[in-house]
Amino acid sequence: MQRRAFLHRLVGVLPVAAGTSSLLAFGRRAFALGGTLPSLNAPAPDFDLPGIAPAADGQALETRLTLADFRGRWLVLYFYPRDFTGGCTLEARGFQTDLAAFQAADAAVVGVSADDADSHADFCTSEGLAFPLLSDPAGTVSRAYGSWIPPFSQRHTFLIDPSGVLRASWVAVRPSGHSREVLSALLELQANP
Repeated sequence: MQRRAFLHRLVGVLPVAAGTSSLLAFGRRAFALGGTLPSLNAPAPDFDLPGIAPAADGQALETRLTLADFRGRWLVLYFYPRDFTGGCTLEARGFQTDLAAFQAADAAVVGVSADDADSHADFCTSEGLAFPLLSDPAGTVSRAYGSWIPPFSQRHTFLIDPSGVLRASWVAVRPSGHSREVLSALLELQANP
């Protein structure tokens, strides 16, 4: 009987370990691989991080961005493990491909990982990224968003409205097609506030 109970618990955990779903609900609190997720329809956790913002001439400029910098417009804040890895590159390319559509919907796209500014600058240049990448090496902001398993940020995405309220989140993100999924949710939220 103990073996059956153990196997039943193990089967319930396997999808989490396999990455098919890292969201677990315990009462009113939502947990993900990486920590406690911030609550939907509540103020998004603040951030203040250094990073790289691509300039019009294709060069990468050092910057520092806060949540307040995006007041008055929508923000797609996505966390990812590392620059130049397969899934992270695919995800970044998706956001770059759809960047004009996000901008037309008055939304900014910002990526966050533990990588430093030099790595972000190389990644932006290599992939032709025209949106900022922020550095969170200690995982302070990643922790606030339930997206940190040292030494990496986890692949989670958050959609924040112009008032700074968290309106949607994705965990255990599959990089392929994710940008379209976020864009669709953004347009739906804008159409039905």
